[in-house]
Amino acid sequence: MAIEGRDETNAGRIRLGMVGGGEGAFIGGVHRIAARLDDKFQLLAGALSSTPEKAKASGAALGLDPGRSYGSYEEMASAEKGRPDGIEAVAIVTPNHMHFPVAKTFLEAGFHVICDKPMTTTLAEARDLAGIAKASGNIFVLTHNYTGYPMIRQARAMVANGEIGKIRMVVAEYAQDWLAERAEDTGSKQAGWRVDPAKAGAGGAIGDIGTHAHNLACYVTGLKVEKLSADLSTFVPGRQLDDNASMLLRFASGAKGMLWASQVAVGNENGLTLRIYGEKGGLDWCQEEPNKLWYTPLGEPKRLLTRNGAGATAPSTSVSRIPAGHPEGYLEGFATIYAEAAELIRAATEGREPPTDIALPTIEDGIDGLAFIEACVKSSKEDGAWVSL
Repeated sequence: MAIEGRDETNAGRIRLGMVGGGEGAFIGGVHRIAARLDDKFQLLAGALSSTPEKAKASGAALGLDPGRSYGSYEEMASAEKGRPDGIEAVAIVTPNHMHFPVAKTFLEAGFHVICDKPMTTTLAEARDLAGIAKASGNIFVLTHNYTGYPMIRQARAMVANGEIGKIRMVVAEYAQDWLAERAEDTGSKQAGWRVDPAKAGAGGAIGDIGTHAHNLACYVTGLKVEKLSADLSTFVPGRQLDDNASMLLRFASGAKGMLWASQVAVGNENGLTLRIYGEKGGLDWCQEEPNKLWYTPLGEPKRLLTRNGAGATAPSTSVSRIPAGHPEGYLEGFATIYAEAAELIRAATEGREPPTDIALPTIEDGIDGLAFIEACVKSSKEDGAWVSL
């Protein structure tokens, strides 16, 4: 199903390749579903694992043409570039340490890139990749999927329209409990690389989920974090990276904030929440009830806004696919990123301006995310000292 209100003049699907996301990977399947949900992409090629044998087996399981199931991403970029029916874009769904080399290879080979977050493992790499993307002239999209939720788009528009006034405070939380014990010792592929600094980068929980909370706070408010004071903890013995992070934020606008990210908070499954308080009102959103947004104008009763319900406006309804009351969330949020990425790619291919209502995370957001991680690590090492981003 196409998103209502979007341009449907380009019926042809974008030819898509994927790096990573093979057997045993969670996020690859999510990206594949998201890419097809609005029927704008067709997966035709892949280098789905770090070993050629696994890559071939994963490609066969997905029904890829054996001749386009590659043993390495370098082989894939070279071969697809030489095909008249080669891919147009690549989705990168590898562990973090591979984002930079894979994105660099495909951008320089002339492909558009859709990359999972965080963009790279270091701020220096993120800045290098931004330069490479700019020089290539190709589209780079970062899949901060929560920005695709309709009620997040609604909240963003309400803030931009001044409905809660000048922002005073922002409170973001992302709490999970799946790493409360040593899941990395159970053979869990997902846990294994996330607690390994060689693959995850300098941030554990702060890199995996804290970046989502940071991105969402900035995306909805339009504000940038100027300084932060962070306390990173590793509660599970033997881990090299943080599994819990608390911090205070100072925004360039003068607003203040708090952010907590934990993967050892027992009793929490995927507790991403965002609360924003302005001079004239407040907004409250929870990812586990994503179709609801609480809005409280100063001095008035609290109001519940729902996806496609009374009070919903174009920024949210235009990225919603089903009627009010039907659950819509995680997969559809990812699909919105892919649908808007498709429009950017088609516009670039045809030499026209893209629609003005596209609100995708950009490569600049990726740089901000790495600056956030590095500032958190530095601040915590300096006993919570205030660090500028």
